[in-house]
Amino acid sequence: MSDGMVSITVAAPQVRRTRQARAAWGANVVTIGGDAPVRVQSMTNTDTVDAVGTAIQVKELALAGSELVRITVNTPEAAQAVPYVREQLDRMGIDVPLIGDFHYNGHRLLTEYPACAEALSKYRINPGNVGKGDKRDRQFGQMIEAAIRWQKPVRIGVNWGSLDQELLAQLMDANGRRAQPWDARQVMYEALITSAVESARRAEEMGLDGSQIILSCKVSGVQDLISVYRELARRCDYALHLGLTEAGMGTKGTVASSAALSVLLQEGIGDTIRVSLTPQPGESRTQEVLIASEILQSLGLRMFVPSVTACPGCGRTTSTTFQELAKQIDDFLREQMPVWRARYPGVEALKVAVMGCIVNGPGESKHADIGISLPGTGEAPAAPVFIDGEKALTLRGDNIAQEFHQLVQSYIDKRFGPGSSGA
Repeated sequence: MSDGMVSITVAAPQVRRTRQARAAWGANVVTIGGDAPVRVQSMTNTDTVDAVGTAIQVKELALAGSELVRITVNTPEAAQAVPYVREQLDRMGIDVPLIGDFHYNGHRLLTEYPACAEALSKYRINPGNVGKGDKRDRQFGQMIEAAIRWQKPVRIGVNWGSLDQELLAQLMDANGRRAQPWDARQVMYEALITSAVESARRAEEMGLDGSQIILSCKVSGVQDLISVYRELARRCDYALHLGLTEAGMGTKGTVASSAALSVLLQEGIGDTIRVSLTPQPGESRTQEVLIASEILQSLGLRMFVPSVTACPGCGRTTSTTFQELAKQIDDFLREQMPVWRARYPGVEALKVAVMGCIVNGPGESKHADIGISLPGTGEAPAAPVFIDGEKALTLRGDNIAQEFHQLVQSYIDKRFGPGSSGA
């Protein structure tokens, strides 16, 4: 085991969140469930055999805010590369936990490549892809035995695109004998939930502690996900991982994930989340992390980066200055957060306002920690700046954007820097 090894602990039974979750983690340990924060996950799309390339993408995801990163472990070569991925991350000072994603041959890979089993912080097992017939229980058991041996938590992740067909057939037969049969969708829901819960209980019977088990039942429809997880949460106390599978691209994937996850999280259901977004051509993989973080921050469950309030613009704001400044400030804050998390404790709670005219500009700026109200159409070429609710100064001229940028940096230094009252 490398010195930089990160472990994952799972708190159980699950606590339904009716208040803002408290932080619960220690050095090189990420806690899932209980009173711990809802965690953001992501997954690489690199070939794991390319250990350096995979480590680089894991680093990018971690710096964007991903607290757990899943990698594909599908071949002997990939399994052999996993310890080297961990080693590269340790050298870069990236202590994010790695999760191994196993399908079909996970029992062999975890048994035959112990260095891989040890280097990973968690295993993901799909009950629909562990084997058929009498092989299924044996091969599932081998993976659980590896988890017990190496003291690793396990996510038992069911997908409706790869359901256990034998279980589904049994449930359909049983449904056919009902006096009032369910519709096909209800049978599918039941198959998802039964597969997850029964697999978890089988793992416990083998000796895996229930506090080391996380469940997921992923579907691609918003209402389907909400229905399945409400019932899953009702029927078990395991920690739960949320996410639409194959959410889609662009606005479709973003909106669908936001709609589904927000409903469940608001009801206190869910301990980790992933936005399975298909990147736009040329788009960074980190976009899924930013969206997941924004969902949690918008709900008030987590704070990741300072928030920038900006008006949408209207006929009063013919100038694009406020739009450009809002983007500059937002980009600046996000780019600095990997460094600021350590240098400026609490800076993620900062609120900045960049407004475009006099209608709501002064009011919104007063509500922010630091805000600026730029002149709209026909307004005097002056931009009042508000700090901690009070008008501090007025900027004029051609360098308003640069001057406000400097004011934001100075405010952060003063409020969150070493020795400050906010630190």
